[in-house]
Amino acid sequence: MTDVNHDGVTVTRIPTDIARPDRVLGPLTTRQTAILAGCVLVLYGGYWLARPFMPPLAYLVMVLPVAGAVTAIAVGAREGIGLDRFLLAALAHARAPKRRVHAPEGVPALPEIVNKEMSKASGTMPVPTRMPCRGVGPAGTVDLAGQGQAALRTCSPVNFDLHSGAEQQSVVAAYGRWLNSLTGPTQLLLRRHRTDLAPLVDQLHHGAPALPHPALERAARAHAEYLAHLAGTGDLLTRQIILVAREETPPRRARPSACSGRAVQRLQEAARGLAPAGISVTPLDHEQTTALLTAACNPDPPIPPLDTEAQGDQA
Repeated sequence: MTDVNHDGVTVTRIPTDIARPDRVLGPLTTRQTAILAGCVLVLYGGYWLARPFMPPLAYLVMVLPVAGAVTAIAVGAREGIGLDRFLLAALAHARAPKRRVHAPEGVPALPEIVNKEMSKASGTMPVPTRMPCRGVGPAGTVDLAGQGQAALRTCSPVNFDLHSGAEQQSVVAAYGRWLNSLTGPTQLLLRRHRTDLAPLVDQLHHGAPALPHPALERAARAHAEYLAHLAGTGDLLTRQIILVAREETPPRRARPSACSGRAVQRLQEAARGLAPAGISVTPLDHEQTTALLTAACNPDPPIPPLDTEAQGDQA
């Protein structure tokens, strides 16, 4: 669907709910129909059991709140997720342990010298973290065990506001064509992490003498000093766009190499599809994928040890 705004630029609307389930009974999906049908059968069976000693009107008044709650859960949605799935996810989150640590060998028990009062004050014991991936392949693909294989690529951003109206239209059209060409689960992940400007500052300082004019050298050194001052004022954050393509393991249990090859092929197709929109897709090798997963699990850099001897000399 297209329309024209006041600037004379054609705008293409891309539907956001492209994975909406099919309606089988009016506006109800298969899942909603099953929940409501099960509720009706249970309430109807309860009516026949309570019929000898309870009037129908009293039974109707008693089950009306239950029917209303089940209907709200079956039909309602929150943030695009059905309330039944949302409540199940909330229940699973409430029951899941909140303290997880990296301990492949298991979390050892507290020593016997710790009394019961101190054990209760420390809270629940942590549990080992179970990563959803089993490892990274030679081609940079992530083995997700029963969930298949996933391939990762980084994408360059596009400054949409700096483009003209016709260029914006071409970018949106190219992005829409890529969305329509998707054949499997695909995710665009926007992550934010701390950045280190020290390598860029060193590069400017070392490359400044090679510039062809003294004014350019002074400008490069001034820019390097500005970046060094900017890095010292606080934590600098940068954004990274990750494109993830997951290839599910077929029921016949195909080889992992076949699934990983298909995931890599889908990202190569994405690179060709996003190129007209000005988005470059950069592949990640084994080391880069491993570093990305490590940084996602531990985004904060390690704290350097304190130099106790230097502090003692200053004191």
